[in-house]
Amino acid sequence: MTTTPSPTTDEAPQPAPPAARKTPWATLRPLVLRLHFYAGVLVAPFVLVAALSGLLYAASFQAEKIVYDHELTVPVGDRKLPVSRQVAAAREAHPEGTVSAVRPSPEPDATTRVLLTGVPGVEAPHTLAVFVDPYTGTVRGALEQYGSTGALPLRTWIDEFHRDLHLGETGRLYSELAASWLAVIALGGLALWFSRRRSRRAVRGTTGRRRTLGLHGTVGAWAAAGLVFLSATGLTWSTHAGASIGDLRAALGQQTPSVSAAAGGEHAGHDTAGEAGGDAAHGVGLDEVLSAARAEGLGDPVEIVPPADAESAYVVQQIQRAWPVQQDSVAVDPATGEVTDVLRFADYPVLAKLTRWGIDLHTGSLFGLPNQIALMVLAAALVLLIVWGYRMWWQRGRGSSFGRPLPRGAWRQVPPAVLVPPAAAVAVLGYFVPLFGIPLAAFLAVDVALGEIAHRRARRGAGTAV
Repeated sequence: MTTTPSPTTDEAPQPAPPAARKTPWATLRPLVLRLHFYAGVLVAPFVLVAALSGLLYAASFQAEKIVYDHELTVPVGDRKLPVSRQVAAAREAHPEGTVSAVRPSPEPDATTRVLLTGVPGVEAPHTLAVFVDPYTGTVRGALEQYGSTGALPLRTWIDEFHRDLHLGETGRLYSELAASWLAVIALGGLALWFSRRRSRRAVRGTTGRRRTLGLHGTVGAWAAAGLVFLSATGLTWSTHAGASIGDLRAALGQQTPSVSAAAGGEHAGHDTAGEAGGDAAHGVGLDEVLSAARAEGLGDPVEIVPPADAESAYVVQQIQRAWPVQQDSVAVDPATGEVTDVLRFADYPVLAKLTRWGIDLHTGSLFGLPNQIALMVLAAALVLLIVWGYRMWWQRGRGSSFGRPLPRGAWRQVPPAVLVPPAAAVAVLGYFVPLFGIPLAAFLAVDVALGEIAHRRARRGAGTAV
């Protein structure tokens, strides 16, 4: 009599199915999570200051129009006076310093600005802007002005606080540090969010840390593109990374050109905004120079820069940063009134155009009020992300003084083939963006040292127990 073997007792045991092979992202994710966590905790205070001051700067364009309404606007008259008479009126009221530029009234209700350098109490690169009624020649006031956008004291103060905390070149390191890390934090958070498919889960109904994480991730995902843009454009005029970007553009022949202020010259690529002397009346004078520029198609707003010396020409350049950008410029011979050089924005190299558009979008000039509102919303979102990030850190500690840190050693779990390419990319980025690379190297060194200390303590504790 034969018996059938029991499948549960007599058959040989089946081998366990092989473990699912981890994807490259699954091995990298703990490392990205740890970097995102520590970068957020340590760099967030700098980013928070940049976000708050950036929000104020975006709002300052409209605030400036209200605060300085008397200087900026006038009742519309019948006919504007020649620019030369307006400048003469400004010089009569303010004979100090020298005329460095003139910005004729660009709108029917706007004043003309006569910019003076060398004025006692006004330090370069600031100038004194004298505001003249273009219909009557009445001087409406005088204020310090800064930058190519013509920022007045309120906007200038906020701009300098955003850029360097009013600490000069040393203070610029804070804003460069924030810009250097902002894109890394945003992209890391975006990758973590989509890897967990949080964007498809409702925040409503959740509580505690899970709700905070949902809010943080959802807003961060929507804001990520804008944050990366602010980071990249902010670095273009930073101290160290900006120099690297400038060197790259120079190597590629993508520098921003400028019209030649020498009679008959080609585009020289140097700054032509030199100081003029006296009342800016050289040769044919301002009115004929402006007429020559108009004949070349330069519409308002424009800035007239008088000759820097006897060998130089007038330079008339469009200064409209709003879309469509108008940045054409011409040089006019002061002896004959003839145009000696023309530079069109359409002829700028591609990177020069992108830099111009990027900076203007970053500062809120490119699309005017909608641009400024979008920047304020983005800055407010960044502030909320930082607040929620710190709240999650607190909630992770379950009410302790500080949140619990993420465990070390994540990089040891990453195969070399997966780890080396991103590590090399980070090293290259750190070289060209030193305020990303240096803090990252310092963090890694401290983290490794602390890990080694903890490991040795654990080994000594184990030996004592034995």
